[in-house]
Amino acid sequence: MPHRSALAVLTATVVALAGFGAVPARVDAAATPPPPVTFYGRGWGHGVGMSQYGARGRALAGQLAPAILAHYYVGTTAGTRDPGTIVRVLLLTGLAATTASPATIVGLGGRWSIDGIPRTFPAKGRLTLAPTASGATTWTLKAIAPTGTVLYRTTISGAVVIRPAPGLGLLQVLSKPSTSNIYRGYVRIGLTTTATVVNHVAIDAYLRGVVPLEMPASWPVEALKVQAIAARSYALHAIHPTTGSFDLHDDTRSQVYRGQMGENAATDAVIAATGGKVLLSGSAVANCLFHSADGGWTENNENVFVSSTGSIVAGPVSYLRGSSDRAPDGSSYDKASPYATWKTATYTNAQLSAFFATDPRTNVGTITKLDLSRRGVSRRLISVTLVGTLGTKTVSGDVFRSVFNVASPLADPPLLGNLFDIAPIP
Repeated sequence: MPHRSALAVLTATVVALAGFGAVPARVDAAATPPPPVTFYGRGWGHGVGMSQYGARGRALAGQLAPAILAHYYVGTTAGTRDPGTIVRVLLLTGLAATTASPATIVGLGGRWSIDGIPRTFPAKGRLTLAPTASGATTWTLKAIAPTGTVLYRTTISGAVVIRPAPGLGLLQVLSKPSTSNIYRGYVRIGLTTTATVVNHVAIDAYLRGVVPLEMPASWPVEALKVQAIAARSYALHAIHPTTGSFDLHDDTRSQVYRGQMGENAATDAVIAATGGKVLLSGSAVANCLFHSADGGWTENNENVFVSSTGSIVAGPVSYLRGSSDRAPDGSSYDKASPYATWKTATYTNAQLSAFFATDPRTNVGTITKLDLSRRGVSRRLISVTLVGTLGTKTVSGDVFRSVFNVASPLADPPLLGNLFDIAPIP
């Protein structure tokens, strides 16, 4: 059945696992099956803003980037920002360097320098930093030639900034346990008893290491343009250059960023073609959230980013409104996603009760009822109420999903998002 209006989707779903308990006035015909229970879902991710697979489907259907962006971020307008604007990306924090295993940066592609030191150092030379003693906040800095000769040595505290040669210069953060650890821009290392490494890089250079990680470079150009503009807007919305030591994480807490080794020629061309383009809400850069697949319907931001008990804590954002993401034939634009539809394994009541007993937020003893009635406009769960022999507890959809995923067998399919029910969702 197609998605219904915001009022209609509030129809209750109650799983009466023990055959008793108050039943709401309206119950879907499929809402009270006996155990065992299987959860059926649609989409992957939070469901707010742009669906990446949805953007792909729309591009394949002939829609251009401006129309796709207008659908997912309703009411925003096109704007521009300086493509050289610096963003600060956290690469490492709490790095416990030692003399035997120092924090290490290698200058690639040309000579490199250290702020405050009036000389440069050769390509492929390295900078090392180690505390002067265990627990010390003073550090020994060495600049070492490719041959191993120590070119410069001093004791420092506070922070150090390493800059590559202008143009093609790059910095490799050897201390980062990754094969993607080469970066454009410069690196600032904050020093306390541990080291914090932050990449300062121009926004469009940063995007070169983001867009192909967030969306396959082989996808349609119009979808890639959508991703580039959304990712640029998301990052510039997040920056706060006069406070804190960084703006963005280099992983899914912000956007996946792999620096120079993540770059791709096709996405580089798209980033250049959309250079500096952002979406605006009024005069401010919009917070262009995105996710993998929306299951055919996006969600209002305030219904997703709730408290651990499902209380609404965020105000509505005018351009992050949930709406249908289906083609005229009724198919979901994200239908190519491997997670357009999914389901979990089937569990007995005893198994479900054991899963949720592992966390005090959801432990109600033997579960007698799951109330899955509180949903948003997309039918994503805002909260779930568990009723059992030890009482009643209400948690957000995210908490319910997290507890389930941690406690259920590792080999079993997880709950991939909050758009799920106990029967297939059309």
